[in-house]
Amino acid sequence: MNFSELGLSPALMRAVDSMGLHLPTPIQGQAIPAVLQGRDVWASAPTGSGKTLAYVLPLVQKILQAPKQTNFRRPIRCLVLIPTRELALQVGQVLRQVADSLGLKAVVAHGGVSINPQMMALRGGADVVVATTGRLLDLVAHNALRLSEVQHLVLDEADRLLELGFADELQSVLALLTQAHQTLCWSATATPELAAWAEHGLRDPLRIESDAAEVFEAPQIEQRAIAVDDKKRTALLRHLITTQGWQRVLVFVATRYACAHLASKLCTAGVRASALHGDMSQGARQVALQDFKDSRIDVLVTTDLAARGIDIALLPVVVNHDLPRSANDYTHRIGRTARAGAQGQAVSFISADAFAHWQLIQKRAQVQLPLDVVAGFEPTETPAPTAGVGGIKGKRPSKKDKWRALQQPAG
Repeated sequence: MNFSELGLSPALMRAVDSMGLHLPTPIQGQAIPAVLQGRDVWASAPTGSGKTLAYVLPLVQKILQAPKQTNFRRPIRCLVLIPTRELALQVGQVLRQVADSLGLKAVVAHGGVSINPQMMALRGGADVVVATTGRLLDLVAHNALRLSEVQHLVLDEADRLLELGFADELQSVLALLTQAHQTLCWSATATPELAAWAEHGLRDPLRIESDAAEVFEAPQIEQRAIAVDDKKRTALLRHLITTQGWQRVLVFVATRYACAHLASKLCTAGVRASALHGDMSQGARQVALQDFKDSRIDVLVTTDLAARGIDIALLPVVVNHDLPRSANDYTHRIGRTARAGAQGQAVSFISADAFAHWQLIQKRAQVQLPLDVVAGFEPTETPAPTAGVGGIKGKRPSKKDKWRALQQPAG
């Protein structure tokens, strides 16, 4: 199947051609006709599957086909909700590649920067708004936009939008959508919370599901687990960067403090490294990410802030310096490499304390990797005996853990 068979108009076909695209990805082939038909869609597919264009292309076409307004203010026809600033900017970039040449106005709104330029951009309305939930509600409170005429709602990384901390904001936004609308729900993973929401929030949706296990089985991602003492992980990272000739490495850690600390240690050792985490200003975050994309730095140390949606072309290596909290997060992290058919490597450091945690990640991700040992970094610590399945979420319960505990019936 090619794009011309999906029902796209000549104007959209020209936009596709200008982007150098020839064949749709599987999720695009399934979703685009359904979106054009006006159906709700609930799609879960591995990262790098092309889901952004799977909704951008057909929604732009539907907006172009809608009756034109005669007054001076463009009504907001399409609203795209995003959990993170970086993903909002990335989706906005893709959207503008398609919309700008067709005379549509798209506005991206997110926190971490002044609200005033975004309010100015919304003067006269917009055809499409891509926004994080918190900043969108701020703009509504400032009377900068109205959502009463939204006809198409997109929840990108919907599982994150339903997490504690986003869920209340999402419900507040949904309450502002006063007319019937098409809803498109996209996520790399399908969670029980998302399934429960979709049952009531979607109307007879087309269900598109790609098994997350495909990500792990894909030959283009070479996965490796290395046993190492906790205190030797940073030295091992430097050793691998040097001996393996890694040019660009995305390194995941558990906390913002660890992010800044590890980046500083790497810089002291002569490695061109930078940190990316939520305590940084939006400007600093954008600079760090762009420096990494443009190869001005070799190593970007980050939290799970960069685990979802961020597209870094031809990223060869991802390293889990700290293991992720869950198997789903592992899927998202390693999905930063081997995108769009490229090859990549995902390396995880396994200390004695993290061994039980790693076993459960493997079980839930349906993958089994041998534990490698690197000469000169042989572990001296042994895993402690554990009962049950091990503590996949670490020693302290997260906010989500506490919230789930509250939902359990007493007794």
